[in-house]
Amino acid sequence: MKFLRVALLALAAAVAACAVIVAELVFGDRSFPVAPTSFEVGSGVSVAEIASALERAGVVRSGLLLRYYLRMSGIASHVNAAVYDFRAHESVADVAAVLAAGGRPSVSWVTVPEGFTARQIAHRLDAQGLSSAADFLDVVWHQSLLLDNTLTRGLEGYLYPDTYQFRHGASAEFIATVMTEQFRQKLPRDWQSAAHRLGYTLPQIVTLASIIEREARVDGERRIMAGVYYNRLRRGMPLEVDATIEYALPKHKNVLHYRDLEIDSPYNTYTHKGLPPTPISNPGVRSISAALHPAKTDYLYYVYAGNGRHHFSRTLEEQKAAEQRYLH
Repeated sequence: MKFLRVALLALAAAVAACAVIVAELVFGDRSFPVAPTSFEVGSGVSVAEIASALERAGVVRSGLLLRYYLRMSGIASHVNAAVYDFRAHESVADVAAVLAAGGRPSVSWVTVPEGFTARQIAHRLDAQGLSSAADFLDVVWHQSLLLDNTLTRGLEGYLYPDTYQFRHGASAEFIATVMTEQFRQKLPRDWQSAAHRLGYTLPQIVTLASIIEREARVDGERRIMAGVYYNRLRRGMPLEVDATIEYALPKHKNVLHYRDLEIDSPYNTYTHKGLPPTPISNPGVRSISAALHPAKTDYLYYVYAGNGRHHFSRTLEEQKAAEQRYLH
């Protein structure tokens, strides 16, 4: 009996010691992770696989202990596919609580409207927790595409406006590549023959399309605007487009002043003839198609007439009369 009593006491002491150790590991051990760590849990992954992966990632000391704790606490059946952010030096219980909270989506949908500039796209990506604006713009300004045997000057104009799904952690280069590949896919089938017939390279066509995208308010005017621009280019007249001035300004303005028209920039189409050096926005297929298939017209001018529409004129006298009518 004495031996049995001693054995029971020893067992009780061992159980108590184990309980203390487990409690310390679960609630008190904060040696992991050594730095803030983000971890993605995929769909259909078992709790055992999650626990083991978190151990390999250095989030917990023991994946086995985390696994048992998740099951005992009832959390195991509520771990969703998501990205989880762990602070440095969390206990197993803290890690389990983060998993129970649900995490954040591993992907984000981002919509790029027609006519957005690269800067606008960069800030939208940044706001949605994807690429930082600085990283994305670094790619835009320093990478090029070979189109129609012509190397583009950066990627402005070729980041196709659409709705995309990107994984968090995707590089700025990957995001830009997806968008430029979409641009290639969306080009009208006859782009090459149409561009050559007009006597312009594809990058020049896209530059003109980017102006149409920023100026046109209704679809029915896109081809007419294209005709106006080609007419002015053929005559050696400056395009005199306000949208190119807006692009050149350091900050966006809703209303331009006469002094803005004097800005010293190659994008100032009031003082520089021909097309700007690069596109000024990222156009959609409707504006690209309009630039490839301009309306045959003898218009040389237009002025905004309200309700999304413009008044087109053939002569300077007509234009002045239209400006007097619609702008005063």
